Amino acid sequence: MSQTGELASVISRRQALILLGAAGAAIIAGRATVYSASGTSNDGKLPACVVTPKQTEGPFFVDERLERSDIRVDPSDGSVKSGVPLRLTFHVSAIRGAGCKALSGAIVDLWQCDAVGTYSAVNEGDPRSAGKHFLRGYQVTDADGNTQFTTIYPGWYPGRTVHIHFKVRADAQSGKAREITSQLYFDDALTDRIHAQQPYSSKGRRSVKNQQDGLFRNGGGQLMLSPVESREGYLATFDIGLQMT
Repeated sequence: MSQTGELASVISRRQALILLGAAGAAIIAGRATVYSASGTSNDGKLPACVVTPKQTEGPFFVDERLERSDIRVDPSDGSVKSGVPLRLTFHVSAIRGAGCKALSGAIVDLWQCDAVGTYSAVNEGDPRSAGKHFLRGYQVTDADGNTQFTTIYPGWYPGRTVHIHFKVRADAQSGKAREITSQLYFDDALTDRIHAQQPYSSKGRRSVKNQQDGLFRNGGGQLMLSPVESREGYLATFDIGLQMT
């Protein structure tokens, strides 16, 4: 099946779940105070951390509860997804009033496609996806609000620019859950350099860059990673604040 057909098939089978999941995420995440790109909130206060624009969960989230740091490994057979290594650190803060504090015990989920645009666990008719759980997992933030994943630089699939999905879930003191779902993006020039290498280049030239992507144009500039090159591949850190009061 072509990648375009594969995407349409996934969306068709999961449309109801997507609509319900996206609505629920919007209700929960919508409780957070909205901050502008300058970091100023809608009530004029300036926090020390950043509230991230929420974006759609999409059709590919599967809550498999795979607690692990290295999500390159497929637990079904022990294979490791090939690609340029990316070590991604999240720093999660709780926003209470105008102040911020490292948020421990928050669940951070990460999921993405592989170097040729395939997601695991979402297309029952595709042997590359069915029964697989590569490039998915979650970690719990430590006392400093940090959690770290080892993954690969993502590939692409039709209709989207290159991105990684994430979700942060936490419980407030009031007992109400707080959640935000969004996506991370990369500089187009860096993506072009990495995608010129194997195994990415076997997919061919990508069809959509950042400014052509409708989701990116809706807050993507605040969701950019700035990877730095390391001996193993690339390192990146992303700061996020979650309104807890």
